[in-house]
This record gives sequence, C-alpha cells and structure tokens, in this order.
Amino acid sequence: MKKLYLHLAQRSTLADAKTRLNIHDLWRHFGFDGEPKTSCRSPFRRDNNPSFSVNAEGTLWHDFTTDEGGDAVDFFRRATGLSQKDACRKFVELAGGHFPPSPPPPRPQRAIAKPKPIFPDFNMGRAADLQQLADLRNLSNEGLELARERDLLRFATIKDCPAWIVTDAARWNAQARRLDGLPWEHLEAHPKAYTLPGSAAAWPIGIASAQPFPIIALCEGGPDLLAAFHFIYCESREQHCSAVTMLGAAHHIHLDALPLFAGKRVRIFGHDDEAGRAAVERWGAQLASAGADVDTFNFEGLWRVDGEPVKDLNDCTSIHADDFESERILWGVMP
Repeated sequence: MKKLYLHLAQRSTLADAKTRLNIHDLWRHFGFDGEPKTSCRSPFRRDNNPSFSVNAEGTLWHDFTTDEGGDAVDFFRRATGLSQKDACRKFVELAGGHFPPSPPPPRPQRAIAKPKPIFPDFNMGRAADLQQLADLRNLSNEGLELARERDLLRFATIKDCPAWIVTDAARWNAQARRLDGLPWEHLEAHPKAYTLPGSAAAWPIGIASAQPFPIIALCEGGPDLLAAFHFIYCESREQHCSAVTMLGAAHHIHLDALPLFAGKRVRIFGHDDEAGRAAVERWGAQLASAGADVDTFNFEGLWRVDGEPVKDLNDCTSIHADDFESERILWGVMP
C-alpha cells in the first residue's frame, strides 16, 4: 500500500503532490466505507443508489446526484471542509511536502481487532429525559438536541437506572451516567461514569460524525462533550464545528483514529488538573503529528457564578454572562 507520508527533504509543489497522492489513497486515509470505483456510493452523503464515480487512476471523481467533482485536491477539500487555499496546503503536507515527526497510523478499521461489544438497547430519549439532563448539567436543550442529532447522545436503562449515554454510530465505545446524577453503586469505586464492558475506551467518540466539519472541539468526558454542543449552538457554529471526546485523561488517542483529524482545526479542552494538563500535551502532540492545526483553551481566570473556579468545559456553562461574551468559549479566535 502506498504510504501517505513520504520522507522528502524538500517541499513539494501541488502538481508533484498529485502524482504521489490520489483519490484511492485519500479514501483509505479518511476511512470511508466501500471502495472507490467507476460506480460506488458517495462517501460524503447518504447514497442508497450508487451515484458516485472515481476513475481507475484515482485522479478524478464525480457525484452524478450533486454534480460535484474534480481532482484529488477537490476530493480532499470536500472531505475536510477546508478552504481552497488551506486544502492545497494540507494536501501537499499529506503527500509528503512537510512530513510529521512520526509515520502515519494504519487504517481505523484494522485497529480494533477484538469483537465488537454488545451494548444494551439505546434509545433517543423522551423530551422529559432531555430536560432532566439539561437541568442536571446546566445545558441548553438545543445543544443536547444537536448532540443527539449527530448520534452521540442516547439513553438507556442500565442496572435498573435511567441513564444517558455518550457513544457514536459505530458503537465501539460507550459510557453511561445516571440521569439522577448519582454514582454507580455496582462498581467498586462508585464512579459517576461507567464505560460499558467491551468498549474500545481509547477511541475518540464523535470523530466519524465530525468528518464533514473543518473545526473540532476535543474534550475530556461525556459532560464536556455535551457542553461543547451547548456552545456550538450558542455561538451559531453548527455548520462549521463538531465535538469529539476522549473518555478519560489517561488514554492516548487511538492511533487508527489520528488520520481522521488530518486537515482539521482542533481546539483541546482538557480538565484543569494534573491529569488533564498532561492529556492536553499528549493529545496535542499526537494531533500535530497527524496534520491537524491544534490549540488549547485555558480555563485560568474564569469563575463560576457560585465563586468556584472553572475546571472544565461544562463548568463554563455556569460562568457570568459577561465572561462568556468576552471569552467566546469555543471559537473566539477562530474565523
């Protein structure tokens, strides 16, 4: 298989990059389903009747339903949502014009070798469930609706307790918290978060559904994932942003998920504690090596209305309104 990162001493031109990186490579790089060929399903939208085409050389593509098409750079731009200028720059880097400090990870599907977990039946939840969760975590119903729409928030009864679940459509990873906010009594340490048995705990929840969006909020834990969607809604960034979460500061980002961050702008929201700060450093280095533009958010100097310091993104829903306006929590310095 052709490697996407080539160790070259000089920067490539765009034309040179196109000779080394084609649509077949990009299809594998993004982990799209199926195989690119003259008649296949679109990787960018629901396509029940194959109406997408990639030529045998992997140099051209066309969507007969939307009438979109172009070369490998156009395919990369459509997959990442980047501007033409940024897409060209990232494409050249990906082709080897500016190589990362470490080799690329393998394809996502090959990393999780263990059997797929069997989770309880998840459901969309009732209006009362959303309201209870909104009250519990001080979040907007609209932000929760957005998370649910992107298949990242579900509900279930776990150990006879109504619970809310962070997961994604692939169902490789899922974590449950009780809707009443109480800890799980069946676990030895009585934690509030219960990662369901069989989960691939290092897999970043939400990265697949984030592919159409150029900007990602990378969070720590389920409550911060929902808080990110709260702010995405409040800041009217639904068309540009999505959120992804790691279920625990101790995890490295799964190596096979890293290519899915390539070309994205990622802002990391780690918890303001020793473990969280270490995770931010570790995740930032991983993402930078994968070709993402990365920065971090610092909670220092922010206070909740009850006088307690802000320690995580969910806490930011309880800061003074004037602080919220001055910070623009998610994307204040982003276009």
